Amino acid sequence: MTEGASAMTDPTPPSTENTAGASPRGDLGRRIARRRKQLGLTREETALRAGMAPGYLRYLEEHPGAAPGQGVLLRLAGALGTTVSELAGGDADLPPGTEQAAPRPVFTDVGTKECWELLATHGVGRLALSTCSGLVVVPVNYSVVEDAIVFRTAPGTAPAQAPGHQVAFEVDRIDDALSQGWSVLVRGRARAVTDPDAVRRLEEEAYSRPWAGGKRDMWVCIDPDLVTGRRITV
Repeated sequence: MTEGASAMTDPTPPSTENTAGASPRGDLGRRIARRRKQLGLTREETALRAGMAPGYLRYLEEHPGAAPGQGVLLRLAGALGTTVSELAGGDADLPPGTEQAAPRPVFTDVGTKECWELLATHGVGRLALSTCSGLVVVPVNYSVVEDAIVFRTAPGTAPAQAPGHQVAFEVDRIDDALSQGWSVLVRGRARAVTDPDAVRRLEEEAYSRPWAGGKRDMWVCIDPDLVTGRRITV
């Protein structure tokens, strides 16, 4: 079989286990599944775009040892509007935005309602604040609860100095393959959440614990004064 085989002839390597409905397990599989979900595509739709059998795409997503050829990766990258490097994880340690700018980009403001939709429920954002040692910008895992930004940290850290001060919080997404993206900026006053009922509610509603690990049980809430956003499209 050649890498450019049609959807009817793409190989579907045998599996010794029932993978129906299984979650992506390999690095490549996780990246493929994450990208198609970002685009709102099913496996069948993605396979059709890439000219391969849905069963083979399922194998790629669910089998940790899957090693498709360059031709298959190119077809998948084209179907998912991304790059082979991104699918393969080759740019994992690079900052976003390494590709060239689009020839005719369109720069627009984003309304408040859409800003909150982009912030969604959780993610990683950048907290800008003034500390005893000067201005700092640090990444934090955040959640959106009741139209406010909340995160947890540990006493003695830079984010722990935010309560009682005006801060800025920024989230962005960059699509290198399409040279487009967006950013949202939240400005407001930070406060520590200490009421036991409020803390319990945050623990129930927050999406996950901080990726950095460790004991980080100090909750901080940013009550927004101003939310603005910008978008670059092609």
